Amino acid sequence: MHQRNLTAIIEFILLGFGDLPQLQIFFFLVFLVIYLVTVTGNLLIMLLVGADQHLHTPMYFFLGNLSFLETCYTTTILPRMVASFLTMDKAISVSGCITQFFFFGSLGTTETCLLAAMSYDRYLAICKPLHYATIMNMKFCFQLVTGAWISAFLATWVLAFQMSKLYFCGPNEIDHFFCDFTPISRLSCSDTTPMEMAAFVFAFMFTATPFLLTVISYICIITTILKIPSTVGRQKAFSTCSSHLLVVCIFYGTIIIVYMLPDTPALRDLNKVFSVFYTVVTPLVNPLIYSLRNKEVLKALRKICSKLTNAARIQQKPSLSFQFISQSKT
Repeated sequence: MHQRNLTAIIEFILLGFGDLPQLQIFFFLVFLVIYLVTVTGNLLIMLLVGADQHLHTPMYFFLGNLSFLETCYTTTILPRMVASFLTMDKAISVSGCITQFFFFGSLGTTETCLLAAMSYDRYLAICKPLHYATIMNMKFCFQLVTGAWISAFLATWVLAFQMSKLYFCGPNEIDHFFCDFTPISRLSCSDTTPMEMAAFVFAFMFTATPFLLTVISYICIITTILKIPSTVGRQKAFSTCSSHLLVVCIFYGTIIIVYMLPDTPALRDLNKVFSVFYTVVTPLVNPLIYSLRNKEVLKALRKICSKLTNAARIQQKPSLSFQFISQSKT
């Protein structure tokens, strides 16, 4: 009854990096450029995978889905964050905050499943090459991706639904730059035990389990590669999975640091810095890693650039010939 008599909170204040007012314009420009480069790079990967027939394979099917996911993932956080640097408006409604958590959590959970599926694909390609084409067909790939998207969104919807039933009556400041699970639940005046138990179960199912599957896959992959007698063969085998392994290390490495650090005021700023890595930097570097370290992607990029250049030349030739004929008549 005492809680119900208090004024309900209808909006939160995302403090973000607001303790550095002299750097707000600098942050605005930096994160705006990061967002534009991230979206452009991931859209380019999707375009290449869809346009080039040589990239219509399971590995690049997963890569195209990952790029689409990263585009949505960064769009969930960065546009509002960039706008707050410019307008200094850090308020977000409670429903808007829960909605951001829902999409952020769903997309992040889907990414863990996709990374596990990609590691399984590389495991079959290197450790079970004779069975690869039989097992990893496009129907199975579609089922893996569909299952990852649907299960992740359903699990996060359960948490978001429980979160929407919470009552907020105390402080409304979130010392973060986006709406994450822990900062929101900490501000609630309601009992959050059922929601936290559900979050623990889902975290084990959709974070710990995919992580363990990814680790096991790469242990088998590395063991198989080390057994290859020739140095050239080992290098060729490792090059097929090095890009994905690098992305996995960046993504899970920063997540482990963020969620394993003690939640103390002294470490809260460090927590925000590492959160930038898996929410902002990872979607930025993914297309760079996969394009710069992948010969097939670079080849497809050169092919499209060549087609565009030839098309531009063909369009210019009629106009030049028309000018020549006009000058001849005069």
